[in-house]
Amino acid sequence: MSRGSEATRPEVVPVLDLRHGAVVRARAGERHAYAPIATPLSPSAAPAEVARGLLAALPARRLYVADLDAIMDGAAPDRAALAAIRAACPGVEIWLDAGFSTRPAVEAVLEGGLARPVLGSESQADAALVRWCGTRGILSLDSRDGAPLGPAALHEDPESWPPDIIVMTLSRVGAGTGPDLGALAAVRARAPGAALYAAGGLRGPEDLAPLAAAGAAGVLVASAIHDGRLRREHLGA
Repeated sequence: MSRGSEATRPEVVPVLDLRHGAVVRARAGERHAYAPIATPLSPSAAPAEVARGLLAALPARRLYVADLDAIMDGAAPDRAALAAIRAACPGVEIWLDAGFSTRPAVEAVLEGGLARPVLGSESQADAALVRWCGTRGILSLDSRDGAPLGPAALHEDPESWPPDIIVMTLSRVGAGTGPDLGALAAVRARAPGAALYAAGGLRGPEDLAPLAAAGAAGVLVASAIHDGRLRREHLGA
């Protein structure tokens, strides 16, 4: 890449999906079918080991953690796994999606310094929690196969959006079919000043320039790192 393209290259945010205390491999957003991950980056599916392996393969400032037990079953966040990840990756900011839908749940994470909460639209009843959390959290605008998940008003009202927004296309997660540039551009048109993070479908370094052109400040990635399709030399790291 040229020096100019490096200046606009999206930030890569490695992803860990947690289920029953282990990191699982995402496949097309079909969460019930996710199995414990087998990866050359880690000797096991233990969250701390996988997190350490991801950052060794591709250094990053932050990690995105999806607690699927919390998102799918309403369980409390896996604090033991989060503590292990924090200990293994000192100085790295954790973005946590744990199906947050109430103020007490968000407050518990913020007050404990556990992570920065990600408020997924699929978990919301309306925009009230997103507005209340404000800049302390990240909004994830979730969709599947082109259909927005969660309250339609939340997807359509940029006045309720915080400055950091994830554009999550669940059907592309782990599928390697390419990022959803159309969804990203649609959100960019509504929120030109927001920092947008694309999620789902990254194939490799060839997708970074189109993401930047579509307005992405960053991209959430797991499979392409584990499979070696996105490596530190692609980022000049």
